[in-house]
Amino acid sequence: MKPLLIVNPQSAGGKTGALFEKMRGPIERHLGNVDVVFTERSRHAVDIAREAANEGREMVVSVGGDGSIHEVVCGLMEARDAGKKLPKFGIIGAGTGGDYRRTLGFENRLDRYCEAIAEGKTRAVDIGRFSYATHTGERKSSFFVNILSVGMSGLVDQLVAESTRTLGGTMAYFTSSVKGLARSVVGRVKCTIWREDGSREETIETRCMAICNGRYFGSGMQVAPMAHPDDGLFDIVDLGAASRLRFFMVSSRMYTGTHVHSLDVKHYRCERIQLELLNEDVADRFLLDVDGEPLGRLPLEIEMVPGAIEVLVPKQ
Repeated sequence: MKPLLIVNPQSAGGKTGALFEKMRGPIERHLGNVDVVFTERSRHAVDIAREAANEGREMVVSVGGDGSIHEVVCGLMEARDAGKKLPKFGIIGAGTGGDYRRTLGFENRLDRYCEAIAEGKTRAVDIGRFSYATHTGERKSSFFVNILSVGMSGLVDQLVAESTRTLGGTMAYFTSSVKGLARSVVGRVKCTIWREDGSREETIETRCMAICNGRYFGSGMQVAPMAHPDDGLFDIVDLGAASRLRFFMVSSRMYTGTHVHSLDVKHYRCERIQLELLNEDVADRFLLDVDGEPLGRLPLEIEMVPGAIEVLVPKQ
């Protein structure tokens, strides 16, 4: 069965759809003949990926940005939960942020993505499974492959979605982050974490907390430089509850990863975590960012699914 390419034509501000026929030639020179499906709506890639696994496809490739990777992973994980053998997962980055491919070591070039897929080297990566509250209060569950964060980051996601991308992904995220900081609030969060040696509970105050499987979010912000996507643990990075000016000064250092040395920033590791917002009056501004997409709000429960998906990666 031929590899299946799941293409998000709206990624990169619509450039992926406009340029895909030019991309197809180089792709097929590396991979041979491929099947192609274009997504037509939000979450469509979830359905396509799940059905591809059900059909017994040996390889599924996401062509798009971090949101496309997220949706394909969700579909594959739904098939895995149903007992299906999963295809190998390839990535052709063609979006705004490119955060997960940075963690995996991809150079942002079409030929490099294709070479990695053709060479067949895989890495068994961890996936986060979580349950959350929708904006209407309904309980739902889903998955994430890179980073799930709570607080200001959900506001930033909404602003990025509303912004123009003509200046590029990094500038879109930076300007949206500045606007999001101005509207941000401090959440009082009841936090329970589990490791092999037991659990502990504490109440923290924070503007933003990131539960990290990968290292980057926000189009190149290295929020968790210590994270590895295949070590079976989440790296939790709490950015603290400082004033907006101090928070800006600390968080601006995420592009180099040096923010972790700030006294405002706390880091710990776990296999499972529960978060409950205690000051409900800020719930409409203390939101979820799931692999770069706005989704819902607290309460939240997250657990690790180690080594869940085989991702095709570049040779190091």
